[in-house]
This record gives sequence, C-alpha cells and structure tokens, in this order.
Amino acid sequence: MTPVREYKSNATFTIADDDAIVHTVFTHASRDPELVLFSRPVGEQWADVTAAEFERLVTGVAKGLIAYGVEPGDRVLLLSATRFEWTLFDFAIWAAGAASVPIYDSSSPEQISWIVENSGAKVAIVETAAHAGSFDAPAVRLLQIEDGAVEALVAAGREIDDDEVRRRVDAIRADDLASLVYTSGTTGRPKGCVLTHRNFLSEVRGILSASIGEVAKPGNRMLTFLPLAHVLARAVSLAMFEAGGAQAHWSNFGTIVGQFARFRPHTILGVPRVFEKVRDAAAQSAADGGAVKKAVFAFAESTAVEYSEALDQGGPSLLLRLKHLVADRLVYAKLRAVLGGECWWAISGGGALMPRLGHFYRGIGVPIFEGYGLTETTAAHCVNVPGAQKIGSVGQPMGGNSVRIAADGEIELAGGVVFGGYWRNELATADAFDGDWLRTGDLGELDDDGFLTITGRKKDLLVTAGGKNVSPGPLEDRMRSHALVSQAVVVGDARPFIGALITVDPEEFGRWRSAHGKADGESLSDLRRDPELLADLQRVVDDANSTVSHTEAIKKFVVLPRDLTEEDGDLTATLKIKRNVVSERFADDIDGLYV
Repeated sequence: MTPVREYKSNATFTIADDDAIVHTVFTHASRDPELVLFSRPVGEQWADVTAAEFERLVTGVAKGLIAYGVEPGDRVLLLSATRFEWTLFDFAIWAAGAASVPIYDSSSPEQISWIVENSGAKVAIVETAAHAGSFDAPAVRLLQIEDGAVEALVAAGREIDDDEVRRRVDAIRADDLASLVYTSGTTGRPKGCVLTHRNFLSEVRGILSASIGEVAKPGNRMLTFLPLAHVLARAVSLAMFEAGGAQAHWSNFGTIVGQFARFRPHTILGVPRVFEKVRDAAAQSAADGGAVKKAVFAFAESTAVEYSEALDQGGPSLLLRLKHLVADRLVYAKLRAVLGGECWWAISGGGALMPRLGHFYRGIGVPIFEGYGLTETTAAHCVNVPGAQKIGSVGQPMGGNSVRIAADGEIELAGGVVFGGYWRNELATADAFDGDWLRTGDLGELDDDGFLTITGRKKDLLVTAGGKNVSPGPLEDRMRSHALVSQAVVVGDARPFIGALITVDPEEFGRWRSAHGKADGESLSDLRRDPELLADLQRVVDDANSTVSHTEAIKKFVVLPRDLTEEDGDLTATLKIKRNVVSERFADDIDGLYV
C-alpha cells in the first residue's frame, strides 16, 4: 500500500560493527572505578555498588556460566522479578557471549514450557523455589537467586581465567543475538523477538542523544520498578547504565510510592496506571480531609491543567501565573515530594496516557513524556522530549528512526531499533514486514511536524451490525482514567450497538461502599447492580461518550463481579486485555447487553 505520510529523524550517533551493549561494564570500571552505578536495598538503607564492584561481579558470574557449559550464542533463561540480580545476570550472560531470554515472573508453567522449548535454552536463572517449581524441563539446569545462585556461579568459575571472559566479549559483533524477548501474547503463543546488540545500542543511544537523556548522567538516580522482562523497562535501565547514572530496583507496586520518597529519583519510568494512582491518592486524601481540602485540590488540579494547556497557546496570563503560584504552595510542592522531591520528569509507556493527566503533571512541575514502541522495536521508537512535546501524541521518531502511515491508517516503522524477525518463525516474520517497514497493527495519525498519535488497534476494530467501525481503545482508556474504574472492555462486533464491560477498582470500591452507607460485608458481586453504583459509572460512560460520535457511543454497560487480573489470565504481563479470553469468560454478560 502507498504510504500517505512519512517522517524520519536524524541519528547523531554511530554503532561500530564490533560494538556490544556489554562493553560499558568494562568501560565504566576502567574510567571511573568508584562511580556509583547501583544502590541495593539493605534493610532500611541503600548499599552502593561501584563500577569496579559491578565489573568484578559480572566477570565472576560470567565465568561461572562458562564453567556450567554456556557457549557463545547459547540462550540463558532469566525468570525473576525486578531486582539488582536481574541486571547483574543480564550483563553476565552477555559477558559469557550468550543471549538472555527474559521470562515474566508471573508466567504460567505452560508459557514457560513453550519458551524453554522454543528458545532451546539449557540453563535457567530463576528467583524463587516457586519459580523453579514451574519448570518441567529436565534438560535445563536451574540456578535459584534466593538460594545463592550468584555465589554458586562465582565459586564454579574460579578456575576460569578472566581473559576468557574478555575474549568472549571482544568476539561479540553488533549484529549478534543479544536477547530473545517473547511477546506477551494477547492471542496465541508468544513469539520470540530476535534483538541484537545493534538494536539495543540504537535504542540506548537514541534515548541518550535526545533531550530526554539529559537526566541520565553520573550522580543522578532512577528507581527501576517495572518488570525488567518488559523491553521498555530494560531499555531505559540500560540507557541509565550507559550514561553512568545510578539506579535502584524495587518490584512491589504496592509500596512503590514510599520508595520514591526514600530513593528520591531524578526520573521515573512508569505506566499510566502508576501516575493515575498517585493523582487519585492525592485527590482521595484531600476528600478525606473535608470540604475545604477537597475544594483546594480541585482548584489546584484545574489550575495545573489550565496552566499546562496555556503553555501550548502563547503562555499563561498574569492571573493564571498567580493562581499557579498559590496552587504550587498549597498542593504541587506536596505532590512533587510524594515523587521524591527531585524528579525532573517522568516517562510513560505501555499504554495511553490521558491528555488531561499529562497536562496535570506538567502543570505541577513534573512533565510526563509519553512514547511509543513495541517489543519488535526494542522499546521506544517515538517519544516526546523536553522542547518537543505535544501532549496527546506519542512524540516524534528518535535516533534515525522513521514512521509512516499506510493508506489504511496502519502505523509502519523502520530504523536501527527494529528487530530482524521472530525466532524460528519465518512465516510470522514475513507477515510482519512490508519490505523494510514493520507493520505494527496499530492505527495512527502523523502531523506535519512528525508527531505520531495512536488512534486504535487494527485487529481490535469493532464493526457493528450497522457497518460502523469503532476503535475500542480510546473509549477504554478514557473510562480507565476515572478512579472508580479498574478495567473497561468495549464490545459490539457484529452487534446492533456498542456496549462495555466495566470492572471496579477494589480499593476505590471499599471507599465508595463506605461513602454510600453500604454494609461492610457487601461485595462487589452483591452490589454490581446497585442503582447508586450504576449511576456513578454511567457518568464515567457519559464522559467517554463525549469524545465520540453518537453511533460510536456506548449504549449499555454491565459491571463485572470481579476485576480483570493477570493472575486469572485476563491480562497479559504488561496489563493488556486478552480480548478473546475476556469475551469467552464473560459471554453471558455480553449477551445480556443485547437482550
């Protein structure tokens, strides 16, 4: 198909054919051995890890892997929650000349079995005994982090000369396999994306050569808490490492806000839900404080949004600047303190960030820069950056990347970050490309300045019985932006009108139940048809409907008796809805909309 619009950025970096992502480990240790690269949680404190210490650990673990029989080009599985050892093993696997194969720590035994079989890995690093119990692969040698895997490998490799590690590192070429990263798989079996050292270097140097990379420098800190098995968290973590910044790891989403205050990061990488939770918690705290505090927060929020919007329209007026100054003293300074007090800016990916939320954060002084990419593009392909941001878009292509919109509206991507294909799957690889261009399956628009806006997912398009095409994503994102809603699934394919399945946020449900005088023992299942709850959710639906035409609007909705979760198999590890699973499990609820 003929592209209708195309945009390319210029690269300001080069990648040599003998370059590799692991080289920086040894460069840092040689140039600045006392440079602090990591902080590890030890009790209530953080213990620093210097460049020299990290190089010794990487070398020691790599020698252990070699002693265990790992050869150049082999694949080594890595199944763990986000922690310091995840990054250590990632680099050590590369230093042994091998390729890492991340697996989400929430993966099912069936998913693990498929990845083991498909990747051909012979060694696996797992975090816990429970993870080890998920493996049914006698040919795979297991090492457990919580059972001394690091120490065991260092001990096993003592007879291996350090020079063997350097020989293997020096033998790596930029186009060698660095990692097999399996797609999370909303349908069918996950596919292994072949990512090379050149792919990772293109991503890392693209980030660092953009203005957003200015925050990544020695002395600055980042708290890594998203799953490192997800390519976005890994890529940003690698960029911070390449630049010599310090980072700490945390995997408990429930306590992450407390860690912001503890570690005081200069940048935060999150998904929209993280930023929504921080805003919602502040709003709820204000509401709990009485009518005056609730009114003050509402004033501050509307002022932040108005102020941010004015930045794109010639600048705020004197009156608006004065209102903003008052709101800063009353509210914004406290919100910035919640994020650690030193955060320059945040990065959001993995889903759509509502424009109002983006304006809110920019208005309080912590701009969120939204980007877009796939596993197949080694994370971000496009990104908003300081000095070049359009809230509501996902930015311009970075680092020599190109984007185009095909005649049917599909987004197609090219550039150094784009993978070479799927592991042992030539058919899927051929289907993924139009010449050198990667077909994303996403729909979008590209403006004259090269800013990309995502408008939907090609395969998710619903066609009503009346022939109307409806993209469910924008409606779902809008509904999810409300504190009371956890998940929303828009339905209506081959049906007479558009409907929706809605789940209620478990924490917000408890507060809603108390505020409306319901009995403490009443569950969501008991109250999902309660007129007051339905009325509150109808307002959420009405708000979403205000963004679309009458024929695209949601006519009816149903509240599901439980939330959608990854544990129940409703969501992928990156919290994307498995539409086929949800449609099958809640078929009766969907049918009930059309009775």
